[in-house]
Amino acid sequence: GGRGGNTAEALSMLEVSSYQSLPLSLMMGINGALFLQPVANYAQDQVKSNVFDGVIHRGKMGGLMITEPDFGSDALRMKTGYRLTESGYRVEGIKHWAGLTGWADYWLITARPLDSKGELGRDVSFFVHDSERGGIEVEEVFQNLGLYMLPYGRNRIDINVPESDKLEPRSTGIKMMLDILHRSRLQFPGMSTGFLRRMLDEALEHCKTRFVGGASLLNYDQVKARIASLQSHFTASSAMAFFTSRNVPLTQDTSRMDLAANSIKSVSTDYMQSASQHLLQLVGAKGYRLDHIAGRATVDSRPFQIFEGSNDILYQQISESVLKLMKNVSETNLFRFANQHPLMSMASERFRDLLDFDVDVKMAQRKLVELGRALGRLITMNMTIELGIGGFDSKLIQNSLEVVEKEIRGILAAYRFQPSMQGSVMTDTPDDAAWRRFIRS
Repeated sequence: GGRGGNTAEALSMLEVSSYQSLPLSLMMGINGALFLQPVANYAQDQVKSNVFDGVIHRGKMGGLMITEPDFGSDALRMKTGYRLTESGYRVEGIKHWAGLTGWADYWLITARPLDSKGELGRDVSFFVHDSERGGIEVEEVFQNLGLYMLPYGRNRIDINVPESDKLEPRSTGIKMMLDILHRSRLQFPGMSTGFLRRMLDEALEHCKTRFVGGASLLNYDQVKARIASLQSHFTASSAMAFFTSRNVPLTQDTSRMDLAANSIKSVSTDYMQSASQHLLQLVGAKGYRLDHIAGRATVDSRPFQIFEGSNDILYQQISESVLKLMKNVSETNLFRFANQHPLMSMASERFRDLLDFDVDVKMAQRKLVELGRALGRLITMNMTIELGIGGFDSKLIQNSLEVVEKEIRGILAAYRFQPSMQGSVMTDTPDDAAWRRFIRS
């Protein structure tokens, strides 16, 4: 019944905190989207009662452990396993890059079932563990490149968990994991919108007060182009937050919302890094100081393109999802499909000239990634149009549509280009690849 159960309010809280501090907002996101919401949806009532009491009344925090040293993006092959014992479950393994390492009072820990022969099963289970019970040894705390507020590290797991503390999936553990990850990705706009608003405000303040050649930076056309991109990123992220708030209540099963979730996560985080680079370029050398927000923002926003699904992989999955949907309806023409799909229909008409072709279902992986980047932005543009219909500032909407259209056209032009050397990669640099050997006296 609290504010965390209302999607719009949860995203608003993330937005307010990320305007002030991106690491703080990520900490809130970890506690909410990756711990409290899964507990709310899948834990038994007594476990919920204990956890919520600890968080609300005793200031406790919770985190999630999925990633392992040898299994990051390939999470379903994790080696952490569990067995049923007389007292509950015995869970053993190694996890790393768990945000709040050494800090969290509660953990959601993923593991695969072990049979009598010690073989790991295919499904995945989640266990709620109270750190007070022990069994988690922090073997190493990593020296983060950024996000200094958050501790990450390597954790050795050897815990005993009561049977009641195992999350209860509605069907399979893998679908539960998809629901948890998709729900979290769908809420990234909470963090990105506040962060992007801060980048935009910082850029405008600097450009208004900085004079070059006797004129304010805002008088220069290239500066205006960067500001336009910053405004577009903020508007598009706001549109994503609007979409999630309207379509993803806490009770919604998001396991099948891969297209929306992967698009929102990858595009919003690309825009975060792009915005920080724009700000850093605008403020110049001052922004490269460790204590300036431009440099900090550049380093702090970069891992968002990696964790919870590397963007390269998510873009590939966007294309694969669309190809699968096209196959299901016996459609080969990308424009005809996009024009009928609810996530793309309103934006697709702008790209009839570029999307009106039959898709090669056997395209190279790099082409899947390129197409996914374009489709993710097409879905973003569709959400932006919906935000405009909802009454958002029309100038910001129009600016964003133009900026994103330029992006999409550039990406699709690269997608249609077929280099003669595609796939040709040298595994070793030749010894004669030294330019000085060819200087003639």
